[in-house]
Amino acid sequence: MDLKRPLAEAIGTFWLVFGGCGSAVLAAGFPQLGIGFAGVSLAFGLTVLTMACAIGPVSGCHLNPAVTVGLATAGRFAWRDAPLYIVAQVIGGALAALVLFELMLAKPGFDLAASGLAANGFGAGSPSGFGLAAVFVTEALATFFFVLIIAGATSPRAHGALAPVAIGLALTLIHLITIPVSNTSVNPARSTGPALIVGGMALQQLWLFWVAPIVGAVAAGFASRLLYEEKSSMEPTTETIAPGAAA
Repeated sequence: MDLKRPLAEAIGTFWLVFGGCGSAVLAAGFPQLGIGFAGVSLAFGLTVLTMACAIGPVSGCHLNPAVTVGLATAGRFAWRDAPLYIVAQVIGGALAALVLFELMLAKPGFDLAASGLAANGFGAGSPSGFGLAAVFVTEALATFFFVLIIAGATSPRAHGALAPVAIGLALTLIHLITIPVSNTSVNPARSTGPALIVGGMALQQLWLFWVAPIVGAVAAGFASRLLYEEKSSMEPTTETIAPGAAA
């Protein structure tokens, strides 16, 4: 594999976590100028849209292990390339979380445990106290629709130029729905970065934010085969990746 592609994934996932989680920990609660709940949701969507334009032609802009697995299940991405993509995505997300942590250390009175760096969680780790089962179903269902939208928006019969917009708005909508439930993951790399820095409960509960999104993504991959695949089977190649497909 051309190493430009995993490098692009690492850079793109860095931007996703830095922009999305950064909007939550740096801007959402800022006195008078705070962007609020809707602003954080939009920030995540904008990271996808902007990176789709920047690195979509290089790597397909997955930025998300669940997207990579979902597209591979759908026959739109080669399984042999998935591990390197996923490693790059996790590294990019972890580096972004580390940078955010260093920035927050400069803030007087910063408390890592109280801030959480926008970590995901269930039970006591959920913004509204949602339990394990509710968070699992929400994350799996949201990821299912996210990956299905990605597959549809980038299918041969779709208007490809609109794919980044559709995918970015889908991620915005998902955050508007699910931030109160789990702080919104739908992306194991996005969850891993903050959890590694925060530790404690965020790290203990991290397993759910790998399992649930991947379950949803695999289901979406099979569904997309039924909905979008042409009669002649398409051989998975490294080129059949979704331009702007991220989370």
